[in-house]
Amino acid sequence: MVAFTALSKRAVRRRCLTLQASAKVNLALEVLGKRSDGYHEIATVMQAVDLCDRLTLETAPSAITFEADDPALPTDEHNLVVRAARLLQQACGLAAGARIQLSKRIPVAAGLGGGSSDAAATLWGLNRLWGLRWPQKRLAELAITLGMDVPFFLSGGRALGTGRGERLKRLPAAGGYALVIVNPRVALSTREVYERVPAGWRAEPVGTRRLVEALRTRNAARVAAALTNNLEGLVMPTVPAVGRMKSALLAAGALGAAMSGSGPTVFGIARSFDHARQIRRRVNRTDWGCWAVRTHSGPAIRVVRTRSR
Repeated sequence: MVAFTALSKRAVRRRCLTLQASAKVNLALEVLGKRSDGYHEIATVMQAVDLCDRLTLETAPSAITFEADDPALPTDEHNLVVRAARLLQQACGLAAGARIQLSKRIPVAAGLGGGSSDAAATLWGLNRLWGLRWPQKRLAELAITLGMDVPFFLSGGRALGTGRGERLKRLPAAGGYALVIVNPRVALSTREVYERVPAGWRAEPVGTRRLVEALRTRNAARVAAALTNNLEGLVMPTVPAVGRMKSALLAAGALGAAMSGSGPTVFGIARSFDHARQIRRRVNRTDWGCWAVRTHSGPAIRVVRTRSR
């Protein structure tokens, strides 16, 4: 049983922090096989992009309260933001609370890591608001219990992920790229997709290695040619829009296209941001969500505003 220590009156006096939480795309994702612990071994290259949710966190005496502008989102323990806040509250042993508001822009259950990014931003923001001053490594130890890609969002940029995706190696993020992200407005459970991986599935991370080599050239066309995701074939039978979105991006001029994560979102690489905006206009449909975005090398969590009252 954890003994809670009360925060000082100053610490709980209406301190407020607004953050941007970035999405990610998987430039490469290869499921290599199932492990003895029931998880899947993967190799992936994750890249932060400037499609962002916004979180506002404000100190409160003890309770964690959460609301979102998307009424479809759960506001209890089924939401990673709430789980992250309560996990940190329990781990730090402080009688600290927070009011958290989420403005959602990243599609839900889309392969873009929106929920994981929001959870990471919650850990990062409350660490600051509550005056804990925990190092990133300590936050990452909590983050991994929330999801395999949550630790990535504590740093952002570009990283190679191995194991279950939790072993991260930062990659040089020099050489930014313009992307077009397309989502079919269909939610897809990561667990459901991984349950479709056949027993005995075995693969080598050949495509991931090729992608890492292509990144070293800083050449958009070479990177686009090396995009890979071996889950696409498992998703397309139930979400055929994945194939249609890839074809639409390529027909509109994208240098290459791939599904991100476990889908169903697809992205394409453009020659420039102006080119990305042209592609977005060409593929935009009322039943798809389309965004022209840039990759970024900085943190996946950015401070928008701080207030103390």
